[in-house]
Amino acid sequence: MSITEKIRKEIESFHDDIETWFQGKSEDQEALYRQLLSGFSPDFKMINGNSDLVTLSMFSDWLPTVYGKFQDRHVSVEDIEIQYSESHGLATYTEIQVTGETSTKRKSSAVFLISEEKALWLHLIEKWI
Repeated sequence: MSITEKIRKEIESFHDDIETWFQGKSEDQEALYRQLLSGFSPDFKMINGNSDLVTLSMFSDWLPTVYGKFQDRHVSVEDIEIQYSESHGLATYTEIQVTGETSTKRKSSAVFLISEEKALWLHLIEKWI
């Protein structure tokens, strides 16, 4: 699998999984929780749309609080653009979340660490649009 494919797969898989998590539609919540977190470097940090710093520990503690809380939320990504070197990737994309009549969008920039197996999220910056 090419580096571009690894990054695209990680972005798309994560957003599919987080939609399932928000909707509470997993047959095995613990397995989905592990799957969601498996794509992150232990050093992961995010600046969310509200300009708050979120570490991997904070994110992993937050996830159980939102399982099944948004049963009609749909999450998608579009306009994925990827650049990379041998060991890092940079992706920009737009994330759209639709819950009922409410739609939110974020422009995201993510840095990934590239391994033989996959791309791991290292840093993510989101900006409301």
